[in-house]
Amino acid sequence: MSLREDGPSVAIVGVTGAVGQEFLSVLSDRDFPYRSLKLLASKRSAGKSLTFEGRDHTVEELTENSFENVDIALFSAGGSISKKFGPIAVEKGSVVVDNSSAFRMDEKIPLVIPEVNPEAMKHIKLKSGKGALIANPNCSTIICLMAATPLHRHAKVIRMVVSTYQAASGAGAAAMEELEQQTREVLEGKEPTCKIFKLQYAFNLFSHNAPILSNGYNEEEMKLLKETRKIWNDMNIKVTATCIRVPVMRAHAESVNLQFENPLDEDTAREILSNAPGLVVIDDRAANHFPTPLAVSNKDDVAVGRIRRDVSQDGNYGLDIFVCGDQIRKGAALNAVQIAEKLF
Repeated sequence: MSLREDGPSVAIVGVTGAVGQEFLSVLSDRDFPYRSLKLLASKRSAGKSLTFEGRDHTVEELTENSFENVDIALFSAGGSISKKFGPIAVEKGSVVVDNSSAFRMDEKIPLVIPEVNPEAMKHIKLKSGKGALIANPNCSTIICLMAATPLHRHAKVIRMVVSTYQAASGAGAAAMEELEQQTREVLEGKEPTCKIFKLQYAFNLFSHNAPILSNGYNEEEMKLLKETRKIWNDMNIKVTATCIRVPVMRAHAESVNLQFENPLDEDTAREILSNAPGLVVIDDRAANHFPTPLAVSNKDDVAVGRIRRDVSQDGNYGLDIFVCGDQIRKGAALNAVQIAEKLF
């Protein structure tokens, strides 16, 4: 991150959380220019000192007066905080990039993956005197569409079946800490502490903890459907998902089955994916070497492999792929910072 007089003033809301901390890491890694940096959190965290790039910063309590002269506000403090303070920041003239689900399905608010649909935010200008709000998609949606979109552009996806294997990081720092604690407890023959998910996470997997809806899907699964339709601007795309929590620390994996309107063979698909921004292909059949959560943890790129023709469909109208991406990074903080970079 570079201190520059001509840079924007930046505020981070929820800076003490897992994604808030990752915001700082990503901003530093990408040498993001800034004029000033304001770190905001709850009253409980106010007064804490954070050292960032050799400078000490005091965490301030988030209030309605926090956004005076703030150009860009990166939010990751939960939906209720975003709903209350996001519009206040916009009213003050800030461009808000919100990581919660609060505004994603608002038709007036762009839902953006910079490599996928940057045109959705082209009307928003920094320092225009008008604030605006941009929504960061759900982590599972981002990781999925990073790989599916280049193929969709070539052959048009008409149906997508997704199975997710989601890491503890998706539920925040406390879930990550509890997974580590439970692992120790189980190995020591103790009863595991179950506060975050109310059941054993270590050496286990279970249906995603999002609320179950009347149709039998949970909210996480429906996010994949609704957000894909909005991002691709296609209300007819068929999407079904099953979302599962697995005892992995900080990167999601997804099995994705794609059905196309136009034929697409696996060699062409592999070439398309190899040339797509933000993707790395790991697809060595001979060595049985494919994407893993560990391989992408703390990495910017989403990895894709297991690229193969769907033998349940005739011809080259279906593909199976396996995708892994760091949930905290590209699935949250990196995507938000890339959105902010598009404002320059």
